[in-house]
Amino acid sequence: LWGLGLRSGALRAPALSCRIHRVGTSGDAARFRDTVLLPHTHFPMKLNNQKLLDRELQIQRECGFDQLYTWQRERKAKKEFCLHDGPPYANGDTHVGHALNKILKDVRNRFEVLRGTRVHYVPGWDCHGLPIELKALGQLHAGDLTPLQVRRKAREFAEAAIARQRAAFQRWGIMADWGNCYYSFSGHYEATQLRIFQDMHSKGLVYQDYKPVFWSPSSRTALAEAELEYNSEHLSRSVYATFTLTALPPKLAPSLGNVSVLVWTTQPWTIPANQAVCFMPKAQYSLVKRVDSEQLLLVATERIASLTSALGTDLQNVTTFVGSDLEGGVCQHPTISGKEVPLLPANHVTMAKGTGLVHTAPAHGMEDYSVATHFSLPVDCMVDEEGRFNELAGKDLQGQAVLDKGTDTVICMLQAAGALVKEEWCVHSYPYDWRSKTPVLFRPSKQWFINTANLKDKAKESLQKVKVIPESARATLMAKLDGRTYWCISRQRSWGVPIPVFYHRETGEALLNKYTVAHVAKVFEEKGSDSWWVEPLEALLPADVLKKVNRRVLTDYERGEDVLDIWFDSGTSWAAVLHGGSDPHADVCIEGKDQLGGWFQSSLLTSVAVRNKAPYKALVVHGFVVSEKGDKMSKSLGNVIDPDIVINGGPDPVLSPAYGADVLRWWVAESNVFSDVQIGPKTLNTARDSIYKLRNTLRFMLGNLQGFDPQTQAVDPKHMHYIDQYLLHLLREYSIKVSDAYSEFDSGRVIRLLQAFINRDLSSFYFSIIKDRLYCDAENSLGRRSCQTVLEEILDGVTRSIAPILPHLAEEVYQYAPGHDEGETLFQSGWIKSSSVWRKPGLEEAVEGACAIRDSFLSSIPGRNAVEYDLTVAIEPGLLFELMESLQEEPTSTCSQLTELMMASRTTLREALPRDLPADAITGRGTFLINLEGQRPSATPLNTTLPQWL
Repeated sequence: LWGLGLRSGALRAPALSCRIHRVGTSGDAARFRDTVLLPHTHFPMKLNNQKLLDRELQIQRECGFDQLYTWQRERKAKKEFCLHDGPPYANGDTHVGHALNKILKDVRNRFEVLRGTRVHYVPGWDCHGLPIELKALGQLHAGDLTPLQVRRKAREFAEAAIARQRAAFQRWGIMADWGNCYYSFSGHYEATQLRIFQDMHSKGLVYQDYKPVFWSPSSRTALAEAELEYNSEHLSRSVYATFTLTALPPKLAPSLGNVSVLVWTTQPWTIPANQAVCFMPKAQYSLVKRVDSEQLLLVATERIASLTSALGTDLQNVTTFVGSDLEGGVCQHPTISGKEVPLLPANHVTMAKGTGLVHTAPAHGMEDYSVATHFSLPVDCMVDEEGRFNELAGKDLQGQAVLDKGTDTVICMLQAAGALVKEEWCVHSYPYDWRSKTPVLFRPSKQWFINTANLKDKAKESLQKVKVIPESARATLMAKLDGRTYWCISRQRSWGVPIPVFYHRETGEALLNKYTVAHVAKVFEEKGSDSWWVEPLEALLPADVLKKVNRRVLTDYERGEDVLDIWFDSGTSWAAVLHGGSDPHADVCIEGKDQLGGWFQSSLLTSVAVRNKAPYKALVVHGFVVSEKGDKMSKSLGNVIDPDIVINGGPDPVLSPAYGADVLRWWVAESNVFSDVQIGPKTLNTARDSIYKLRNTLRFMLGNLQGFDPQTQAVDPKHMHYIDQYLLHLLREYSIKVSDAYSEFDSGRVIRLLQAFINRDLSSFYFSIIKDRLYCDAENSLGRRSCQTVLEEILDGVTRSIAPILPHLAEEVYQYAPGHDEGETLFQSGWIKSSSVWRKPGLEEAVEGACAIRDSFLSSIPGRNAVEYDLTVAIEPGLLFELMESLQEEPTSTCSQLTELMMASRTTLREALPRDLPADAITGRGTFLINLEGQRPSATPLNTTLPQWL
């Protein structure tokens, strides 16, 4: 009740009584004004617009922001902290997602630097891939250019994007050696990547195969699962179609008559590629008769009710049998005259949708392909690289886009053959190319794959040793890993790292082994991967290498044309960038939740493949940035926020004021980054106002430290006022909690702790108490110097605690703060310097007991100045009385520490209230519960009485 925390060992203090008597005040304050030591500082209360921007840039120059990383790498340190930078894509300008990611990393890195740890952080860029290639080419067509011309344009585009992004990161105050970054298009990086590729190939994890893969007609290349996004609102033309049974299954009665198998598909363009119809062996199937047409259809029994509704007619069940009885049946292909397809058992058939019988086109689905592999069915591809039917589809379909006109034609063909039962639109989830935002399809082609099925168990085992923050993200990571049976790593483009394979001109046999790859890697290290196209074949496949692999004729071979998937590019960054001798690893990687199926996974798989362990000890997974309404940011919605405009302002300073880099950093730190993070004018204004309030607090302390030299004028804690010692105790607790929060990647908690410390402990309490001492005591008095010593410690501790989040403000304050050499920067001077001697649990009880009395006193005189009153505090003899005596030795005092705490004119401490109270006295009674550490737990119940002020 009285502001005392109830812990183990609670003791009941005797009841106390208080008497308050109002005293007179003098109105002649003007003649004493010159005798008051008022605060003075040149530290500005507020910086806005261009002054703010100029000051931040000045701080960056004067405090050596660009040299800090190198300085800390060169100093001696007992510990090293490695944060591995997942490379952003070099395909455009920065956005607020970049800001969220980079600032989160920088906050942790700067905290580690302040703690004296040597930080290893090398920023990098993902420089290859289709999006860069497409943007670089613009309206040009890749077919009109040579691979080298495409690569030259793509490199130029990537380098320009990197330059812009690097400048933005530096402006945000991101600490790094910006002259030594890593780039996935550097020769060293590419060579390292090829060595990882070869290691995995030698273990049988990399193989070449002809099978269906996700194919982007818009990009004309294969895609991996990580390069897809699913559109839940995709619209397809679905059809119910029949395959007439030409040979009844042996177990079924031959007298059934003319029977058709009913199938349903959302991709009718795949029907020309049909090679079978699959059923579930253990499910129940029925022969049903359409009431409206007498047509006999074969469907799954449990789908009859749904099909009755879908077809708009009753279906009469003629007979029922088990699925395995369908084995041996043969159907007429509905669009290819004379072609027959078998009925085959398959475990992937489900009863959730459709008819329970699945049209199977091995060229256009992985489950279909598995059936074809098991039953030796042909896998004929009728679709070309542009997503059009080829000559195998026949003249009626050749050249038509399968997802457009080709679908129309196939439906017409079904109708003409009498096989179309129903057509309808279907909204469902469908994979799209993540860059071109257009639908993809499955089509077979000869590609290079990583057998992730053989890696998954070891990868999941390795993940058990990795800390994941938040822990809930682990399940998503595991699920995405489980769903990946293979990884297609070849791409049919020019801008990437060439797969170092040579093909025999006649047989097409691939030549790829440790000798050929080692040599190509050496060439790439020296000359870069452009050498794959620039150098003559004998430079890439020299005679000594041919001899080692028992080949003789160089002209029998030609170099391959595919490049590696960019996820393999970035997924090998741990090998190219991390230090640590034979065991490079990162202490942590921090990326967005989209990387659970991307870089986090590709890095894990390559590392586990090569050395059976994860490349990181911990993962921190943050959310996406959304608008203040929670909407995804989109140019079409007009809610995109440019971090450059946040910092520097827009054309209209009213709508888009210049907030500076520290506001952007505060926004990141204050947000709950483990979910989606909102940003907008309201959020940014709140961040700016919070920094203004913080500046005012820091300015108050700087003003009262004018002329104070902590080297010569500081007071030893044991000689300080108790209230000052108490604040050091609170400062120590604050520093411990802040350190823990930073260590747990919870900068939001840091800000909450900061604001609570400033608002509750400083502004509302300590600052209001000490003003008399600061302003009215003699300049060199012990009481004033005691107070200034604590203020200097608080200023130093608070400034250091905010430095990882607000480096510009922290360094600015440090320039004005006393007690350090000119030219020294805060980040070179260490973390909060709290001392164990500051810990005073017993003192805490005394001060907080007095504070409880103070709170009741002040609440009884609302709107009045406490200094207008005499205060008498009566406490029965006991522990609480002894604690109050430590704050006031004399019975009555106008300058005791208890009087300072009460903020009264005079305080009298007694064991009982006097009998001759003035008529206008205000009295009240109360009971306190206090506790001391080390006491045995008390079973005394908490029975408190609110003071009734009379």
